[in-house]
Amino acid sequence: MADAKIYLNVPYAEKDAAKALGARWDAAVKKWYVPANKDVALFAKWQVESGVGQLPGGEPKSSKADSVVGGTTRSSDKNFVAYDGDEPPWD
Repeated sequence: MADAKIYLNVPYAEKDAAKALGARWDAAVKKWYVPANKDVALFAKWQVESGVGQLPGGEPKSSKADSVVGGTTRSSDKNFVAYDGDEPPWD
């Protein structure tokens, strides 16, 4: 477990700053992470609230208003209409 990646919540606008400090991009998970040879304290502003955002134990919480439930996206927008692929909801 010593080689476990510590995933970060890096906003797109701050990706260059995280990269400059040594963060790496995990394309499979689509998240930035702290390599084992870097000091985690340098990345404190991007760490998940619960300490570290490690996978797979629990996907870090998204800061978006949308959430994924059972493989489908649910929106907090009251005007959101889910599309299941059968019939368009706008017809």
